[in-house]
Amino acid sequence: MNSIAFDTLAFANKLKAAGFTEQQAEAITGLQVEASDHTLERVRLDYHLDDLVVKQDLKALEVALKAETAELNHKIELLRADTGRMIAESKTDLTRWIIGAGLLQTSLIIGVLMKVAKLI
Repeated sequence: MNSIAFDTLAFANKLKAAGFTEQQAEAITGLQVEASDHTLERVRLDYHLDDLVVKQDLKALEVALKAETAELNHKIELLRADTGRMIAESKTDLTRWIIGAGLLQTSLIIGVLMKVAKLI
């Protein structure tokens, strides 16, 4: 449980100086400590103090997010480079197929024309 810094000796001494007996001062001091602890516990429960975010938490989260963002940006750049390489390879393969098909088609047309020319 959390507690508030409270100087019980000074409090008891002030009560004794005001005319209370030792037992009365100790009893009042004990009751004061219990009341403070109870009040603090009540506030903690009412306001969920354990769940409050402080500036240090936000700073730590910001640093973590920046690191994750940098890592994700690096991964994105790697994927972009890889995708560009794959596109270039696909273009090269497609160009080879088109040129090959064009040469084959041209060869067939020339062959057919030569056959037709022999028939005439």
